[in-house]
Amino acid sequence: MFQPNNQLAIQKAISIKDSSTLMQVDQNETSIVVRDEMQNGGFAHAETIIYHSKKLQDDLQMLGTKIKEHEDSIKFLKTQKNKLDDSILDLQVKCRSLSTATIEHENNSQLQTGEQTTAQILQHEKSAAGILCQLKTRLGTQASHLPLTKDVLGIVAALGKVDDDNLSRLFAEYLGVESMLAIVCKTYEGVKALETYDKEGCINTSSGLHGLGSSIGRALDGRFLVICLENLIPYAGGFVADDPQRRLDLIKPRLPNGECPPGFLGFAVNMINVDNANLFCLTASGHGLRETLFYNLFSRLQIYRTRAEMVLALPCISDGALSLDGGMVRSTGVFSLGNREDVDVKFPKPSVTSTLPENYIEAEKQVKETKWKKEKVLEDLKRQEALLHAAKFNFDKKKQEFLKFLAETSSYATQHQIQGSTR
Repeated sequence: MFQPNNQLAIQKAISIKDSSTLMQVDQNETSIVVRDEMQNGGFAHAETIIYHSKKLQDDLQMLGTKIKEHEDSIKFLKTQKNKLDDSILDLQVKCRSLSTATIEHENNSQLQTGEQTTAQILQHEKSAAGILCQLKTRLGTQASHLPLTKDVLGIVAALGKVDDDNLSRLFAEYLGVESMLAIVCKTYEGVKALETYDKEGCINTSSGLHGLGSSIGRALDGRFLVICLENLIPYAGGFVADDPQRRLDLIKPRLPNGECPPGFLGFAVNMINVDNANLFCLTASGHGLRETLFYNLFSRLQIYRTRAEMVLALPCISDGALSLDGGMVRSTGVFSLGNREDVDVKFPKPSVTSTLPENYIEAEKQVKETKWKKEKVLEDLKRQEALLHAAKFNFDKKKQEFLKFLAETSSYATQHQIQGSTR
């Protein structure tokens, strides 16, 4: 007499959907219909039930493998899309940097030059930065050989250049005048040379910058910032490949859905142009200005096209953000509202030429090619998601068929048992 011992194996097959991924079902698969057979006198043998249940389990297992392949493909394509997004952003930053070479010489009068930045610093007559600039103006290159200044690299505002005047104003406002006028020294020995103290701990006004200011009739007034490069914690990551400016390879922000926020233009630290002489080996450990000075000033400050886009990206802003239309987030939960303030000391703009650099056209070509690759990935992603959706629908349909088969075979077996026991 038939005993439905195969029901445990059949029930185990149903759990495939819960413990693994859904499985695609071929809609052309021949359905097993038990009802007709039962109406025609039932199953001839118990082996028939076992055969049909085994076939359903095998089908579900095979289709489950196909679904898993769809899900793996989607995961891979999303990773590829994110990598292409990062590449596009890096290339666009590179293009913006190179595009300054397309500006004609007749526009030079509108640009912030290094000389203009120096003039702006000199307007702060009683500041430490103003006194140093006055010294360099009077002594020229000889100023760098004095014991007081031989370790001084320069003033923050004069150590970097920014392609866009609007960005320069935003960066200056974000840092503030005090940071823009900060003196940068390579070592702590240079910091100590700028200010000395007597036995009581009071400032010795006859030495250091205080003594220099008095000697030229510009007594140093108030506090001033000095940044020591060797004491800064440098950026520990890598650099953007094949980038002559050695921009930092920072991880792009991601929204909770994994997408890069719309309107994200890049990181402030990578939008500063550094002179070639200051790109390498300014510290004993071999670090340049970008990964020391500017990384500590800006950290991972993000730049967005508009204030609205910046606000939408708040979930993935950790170290502040700026927007080209004047929006400012200082840090998580700290906003700067109100009208923009023009700081009178800005970063200068790189010098320009009237011809395109050779690598500009190549960079633009790479942007277009990368965007094309992204479009192809998005097409593949859309197709895989559609296949997965259809497969899940078909699996649910097949599962219902399986449950119906179980119910009918179980009912048949129960009836068969009752009939056998009454004989």
